[in-house]
Amino acid sequence: MQSENEITQQEDSRLQAIRSWVKSELKLQNYTIEPASADASFRRYFRLSSGQQSWIIMDAPPDKEDCRPFVNVARLIESVDVHAPHIFCFNEALGFMQLADLGNTSYLSRLNHDSVDTLYDDAIQAIIKMQKINAELPVYSSDLLKIEMALFTDWYLEKHQQVELDARHKTIWQGTVNCLTISALQQPQVFVHRDYHSRNLMLIDENNPGVIDFQDAVIGPASYDLVSLIKDCYIAWPRHKQLQWIDRFIELSQIEVERENFIKQLDLMGMQRHLKAIGIFARLNYRDGKPGYLNDIPRTLAYVIDVCKRYEELAAFSALLEDLNIQGDQQTLERIA
Repeated sequence: MQSENEITQQEDSRLQAIRSWVKSELKLQNYTIEPASADASFRRYFRLSSGQQSWIIMDAPPDKEDCRPFVNVARLIESVDVHAPHIFCFNEALGFMQLADLGNTSYLSRLNHDSVDTLYDDAIQAIIKMQKINAELPVYSSDLLKIEMALFTDWYLEKHQQVELDARHKTIWQGTVNCLTISALQQPQVFVHRDYHSRNLMLIDENNPGVIDFQDAVIGPASYDLVSLIKDCYIAWPRHKQLQWIDRFIELSQIEVERENFIKQLDLMGMQRHLKAIGIFARLNYRDGKPGYLNDIPRTLAYVIDVCKRYEELAAFSALLEDLNIQGDQQTLERIA
C-alpha cells in the first residue's frame, strides 16, 4: 500500500481537492490518505485514517457520476438491516463522500479459505432482507434488458471477435433475446441490487456481509441477485452447490415460487446477465483501457453455453455459438455441469 508521500508524487487535481475538503469540511488536520480501490466506472476510493479511525472517501466526478442514486439506495438497504456503508458526509457539488470503512476483505478473497456455505447463507439472507424494500426505483424494463444484451453483439461479437451476424443469425439472436426477456418479466418483481457478486460483498464481523456497489439498484426479477451470487463471473461453483443455495433461498423467501420453474427462470436470468457482462468486459478493454476483464470472459461464456445446453428453446443459439466458434472455458463447463 502506498504511503502519503508516494501518493503526493503522483497527485492529481481531484486528490488535491479531496485533501482540502477533508480539512475544511471534515475538520481533520492530522490524517493519512491511501488508495483503497477503483471500479469499472469513473469512481475511485481512498482510505482516510486519523488516529484509530478510518473511513472510505468516494471520489465521483460530478460531470461523470451521479451520486444521488447511491445515497438513496444506501439508506434503503440500511433500513432493512443490511450492512451497507454508512454515509457520514456527502458533498454533491464536489462529488466527494465519506463512508464507513468495511475493510479490505472481499468474499472473493476468502472463498477458497473460509466456509463457503456460511458466507453464502449470510449473503442469501441479505438478499431476502433487501427484497422486502418497498421503494420507487427504476424498473428493469423490457427495453433495459434488451439494451444490456445488445452489449454482447456490439462489443464482444462485433468489436472483439470481429464477427458480423448474417440474417439467419440475427433472427436467432432476436429470438433468444425475446425468450430471456419474457422469462425475466414473468418473475415476481422485487428490489434488485443488480451487481451482487463476490467482489461487492465484504467479509465483516458483525451483520455480514458488507454490501457495496449498489447504486444501480432497480425493481426487477426475483432471481437476479441470487443468480449473480451463485453464478459469479469471477468464481464458478458446481451445479449441486448452486441447487443447494437455490433451495436455501426458496426456504427463506416469502415469495411463492415453484421450484423447477424458479430454477429455469434463474438459469435464463443468469444467461441474460452473463451476455451483458461479456459485452461489458469487452467494452472495458476497448473503450476504457482495462484489459484485465478479458480474462473473465471464458468463464462467463461457459455459463452461457451451459444454460443453452439445458433448455430446448436455446438450442438454436447454442448452434449459433458453435457456428461462430465461440467457446467457453472447458474447466468451468466441467465444474458447473
